[in-house]
Amino acid sequence: MRTVSYDNTFGMVDLAVYTQLMADDNRDTINRLKRNLTHALRHDITEKQREYMMLYYGRQMTMEAIAQEKGVNKSTVSRTLKRGRKRLYRCLRYGAANLLEQAES
Repeated sequence: MRTVSYDNTFGMVDLAVYTQLMADDNRDTINRLKRNLTHALRHDITEKQREYMMLYYGRQMTMEAIAQEKGVNKSTVSRTLKRGRKRLYRCLRYGAANLLEQAES
């Protein structure tokens, strides 16, 4: 019986090099996105939206828990989060160039 080798390390080395090159390329984009998101969180959403987002995403609280803590309906929390996400999305999508210019100056 003949043994067949399936050693494919050459292909894995190529994949590792490609992955490293892409990671370096994406690092700048990710850092720019983080800066823009931080700026948008500080300046482009309301205080209540920021507060609810910090509780929901930062502290991993449920909408029900936020509603109980703040004394509002769960639907109010849901709508506030949705509006905040929509503002952030719009800001990052359409205003990214302006945000980048402001952040770099």
